[in-house]
This record gives sequence, C-alpha cells and structure tokens, in this order.
Amino acid sequence: MKALCGSILQQKRQSDEKDDENEDEAEDKDFLAKTHTAHSVTTLEGQAYIGNPHPDFSTIPSSRLFHTHISYNLLPPSIRDSKCKIVYIARNPKDTLVSLWHFINSYTSTEKGPYDKYWKASLERPHKIMFLKYEDLKRDPRGQVKKLAEFMGRPFGEEDEDAVDKVLSWCILERLKNLDVNKGNARSVLTGIPKDSFFRLGVVGDWKNHFTEEMADRLDQLTRMKLQGSGLHLD
Repeated sequence: MKALCGSILQQKRQSDEKDDENEDEAEDKDFLAKTHTAHSVTTLEGQAYIGNPHPDFSTIPSSRLFHTHISYNLLPPSIRDSKCKIVYIARNPKDTLVSLWHFINSYTSTEKGPYDKYWKASLERPHKIMFLKYEDLKRDPRGQVKKLAEFMGRPFGEEDEDAVDKVLSWCILERLKNLDVNKGNARSVLTGIPKDSFFRLGVVGDWKNHFTEEMADRLDQLTRMKLQGSGLHLD
C-alpha cells in the first residue's frame, strides 16, 4: 500500500510536469529503487514522533503521505477531524496470521502465532476513509488502483492508462523484492528488522499450506464472532 500510494502521487507529479525528460531522468525519479519500501513513507508512531513529540508537518511539501498501525479509536482528533484522508487495507485473517507469523520469525527466534473500527468509520465517513481489501486488490489491481487514486484526489483520466500501467509495474511484489534497497538480511537502521523480511509471497490463500481444517474453522468462528453485526465479510 505504501508503494501504491507513493507511486500514484509520484506519477501524478511527473505527469503534471512535462514529459521532455529523458529515460535516465525518469529512472532517477523512481523513489522505490532508492529507499526500502517499508521506509518510503514515514510511520507516525515509529519515525515522525521519535525524538520530537511536536513535529512540524507543515514544512513537508504537499501532498504529504504517512503510515500508521494505530487503531482508529486511538487516532487523535487532529487526524480524525482534519481534512486528511485515510486508506485502510484489510486482509483475510488466516492469511494475515500466516504472514505475521513468518514476518516475526524472520527477525526473532520466538514463535508467535481491529478491522471493525476502520470499517465502521469508512461507512460513516466514506469521503475521509477508504476501506480496501487485499483480496480485491489482487483480483482487480487496475480497478482498485484507479479507485485509490480518485480517493486520494489524484484521479487517472481515460487518457492516463499508461500512467496506471506504470504505477502497477512499479509496485509488483517481485520487482520490489528484487530492488537492491530491499534485498539482503542486513537490518534496517530504522526498525532493526532485516530488509528482506518485508516481502514474502503476497498471495491469497497461502493459509491453506499452514492451517489444518480444524484450525481454519476455529479462526473462522472467531472472525465471525468478532465481526458479527458489522456487515463486514472477509474472504
């Protein structure tokens, strides 16, 4: 999601300028090839406020893009009631659990094995919060990226199909995995986590390779119980 949102903004900036740049200049603007994808967008709780409890975001040129793991009910009014927009992405709980398990075990020897707030808020304030499902993004990447760009206030017109293709090609998982800035097990200076830990398979349904039928049924029961009455269904 960081790569997609950042690429949409980057592509719109480039199209707003003029395309008299040569191929080397265009490649020079490929920010994903220069910075680890996990750090291409500033994390509020992990970067922005470390060492400075009152950062001045007005010094950052618009459009400003941030990332957070904070649940919706813990967001301060300065975010919830501002003009900023929020994109939240959810994923099948079974795939999420498997992905998290692999991620944590990539940098620790200890094996560890809140969609509804953002979902409800997205229904109440659709102009402010976009609720995306990972599975929908995998099923229809072009359609979902167009929706995302429109929500971000950077819509692609009918004449911009090449720009949509470029955003999608920038953000293909295999490309991101193989960029030099994302490869290797050297630990990130920001997170202390190996660089290649942020990329694995990115497929839908990998949980079937890890869960027994009993485990899957149990997690499905817990998911239904947690989301009961919300109207949210996760594939």
